[in-house]
Amino acid sequence: MAKFMVSITHAKDNSDKATVGFVVANASAASGVETVVFLTVEGVRLSSKGYTDDIHEEGFAPLKQLMDDFVEAEGKIWVCSPCFKKRGLDGNNLVKGATIVGGAKVVEFLTTGGSCITY
Repeated sequence: MAKFMVSITHAKDNSDKATVGFVVANASAASGVETVVFLTVEGVRLSSKGYTDDIHEEGFAPLKQLMDDFVEAEGKIWVCSPCFKKRGLDGNNLVKGATIVGGAKVVEFLTTGGSCITY
């Protein structure tokens, strides 16, 4: 089975990139590809419940809806542990489908046949 990772490094600092990243992730998951979104740098903020409620880029579905649709399609959201800790975010307030992971998990995914694109 094909494996695809979308790395999202932005949140409200560039909501267009965050939104497009989830649009691509949804297309991948809908195609039956094992798909992971890796939230890193500022992108880890997207993993906090309520954070995306007011993000809606013109021409796209609201980001919260895109994220919910992605998880419903069996997509996985991985959150960079050091980036999350650096920002002092609450690990008990994660959105559905989000898991805090270390870099080794990402390396394993990519070195066993996964490809990656970054937004």
